[in-house]
Amino acid sequence: MKILLTGANGYIGKRLLPVLLSMGHEVVCCVRDRKRLPAAPFLQHPSVSILELDLLNVPPSVPNLDDVDAAYYLVHSMSDRLQDFEELEVTSANNFIRLLMGTRVQQIIYLGGIVNDPRLSRHLSSRKHVDEILRSSGIPVTTLKAGIIVGSGSSSFEIIRDLVERLPVMITPRWLNTKIQPIGIKNVLEYLTGVLLKADTFDQSYDIGGAEVLTYKDLLLQFAETRGLKRLILTLPVMTPRLSSYWLYFVTSTSYKLAVNLVNSMYVEVIARSNNLGQQLGIRPDTYRQAVANAFKQTEENEVISSWKDSMVSSMPSFKLYDHLAVPVNGCLMNKQQVEITGSGEQVLSNFWSIGGSRGWYYGDWLWLLRGFLDKVVGGVGLRRGRTNQSEISSGDTLDFWRVLVADKEAKRLLLFAEMKLPGEAWLEFWIREQNGKPYLFQTATFRPKGLFGRLYWYVLVPIHFFLFKGMAQRIVNFR
Repeated sequence: MKILLTGANGYIGKRLLPVLLSMGHEVVCCVRDRKRLPAAPFLQHPSVSILELDLLNVPPSVPNLDDVDAAYYLVHSMSDRLQDFEELEVTSANNFIRLLMGTRVQQIIYLGGIVNDPRLSRHLSSRKHVDEILRSSGIPVTTLKAGIIVGSGSSSFEIIRDLVERLPVMITPRWLNTKIQPIGIKNVLEYLTGVLLKADTFDQSYDIGGAEVLTYKDLLLQFAETRGLKRLILTLPVMTPRLSSYWLYFVTSTSYKLAVNLVNSMYVEVIARSNNLGQQLGIRPDTYRQAVANAFKQTEENEVISSWKDSMVSSMPSFKLYDHLAVPVNGCLMNKQQVEITGSGEQVLSNFWSIGGSRGWYYGDWLWLLRGFLDKVVGGVGLRRGRTNQSEISSGDTLDFWRVLVADKEAKRLLLFAEMKLPGEAWLEFWIREQNGKPYLFQTATFRPKGLFGRLYWYVLVPIHFFLFKGMAQRIVNFR
């Protein structure tokens, strides 16, 4: 059958796609920016087609959807602009319905949030409203409602890991006593595929959860036990949502906008109501410890298919890769380094292909860490996003406070765009090319300043850039 998969380059979508393909389905991947996809796994499959479409601005006519049998709605604006994400979600849901009108689609499958507590956050209220909009279409809807999803690369997994592995002693907000029912990503995918065109789930809504009800404090302590760590957690009786958001933002790799939405939701109990869907589909829910163990198994084997940090909305709501693919020259300031490669070119390629994350930046790492800290202080993404995979990288991935624009291993070229707070725009490029019959590493940092302050910013840092970029290029060439 033919499936429309919205949010195909999101955290859930990237994991659902290979499962649908393994089941023999044809999949239309709906994405905002196809430039993110060329190097992503499974996208060269003959049963995959790409539909570049922004659901906030749907054109009058869209091809290739008349014969779609079912559609997954996995679009989520939680990390987008802080003030108006509800409006964005309403617009996106209405445009999605408009997209399907006149097609033969038999089912919409929507992954929402558990909304049983009467004190809903803005985020959870918005998820509930989206469900109501989808049901107003007249197309049968199957809603699966989950709380915290635990898996390698998921926001909850990465945030909890940041807290546990960085803080031996935690002084935490009172919402750590809130009860929740986490679910492993493996179980979520089983539910999403299990209800596909299953007629008795049409126009039904199901809460899906793991095998146990815990508190956020339990999550931290069990995570620590799984990692063989001892952690002391002290809970303050009073800590305002604003302070909680700042605490989460500075300690973990999350953005401030996402931290605010997360904290507002963490005061709400998220416990699944009982139903027999798991029994119908033959799904055995994992415990939290099992879900964490599965996540670490994928991480250690470098099999992290997707990460919440790679979502464009983790940084810029309207970011499009192709807007920055052509590195400008006019009006720009540059630092160019050229180093002859006397050893293995493949080793040099491997070196800059592994840059950032736990590998670091080869030279002056303390300066990069300081720049990341200062970025977080002024509301930027900071240096803590790391990288999803330590040896492989694809267009659209995050790499510390950079976004990968081009990752072309055959052409031996890596192009990054800065997502740190800057008075301008910045690119960093690594490229192995021949000159006079000899291989060289060409490393270019390009900065397009915005106004006088942008130029002052660059010139103040010229002495640091001179040593930093020169040292980095030489170490990349000589690192073994």
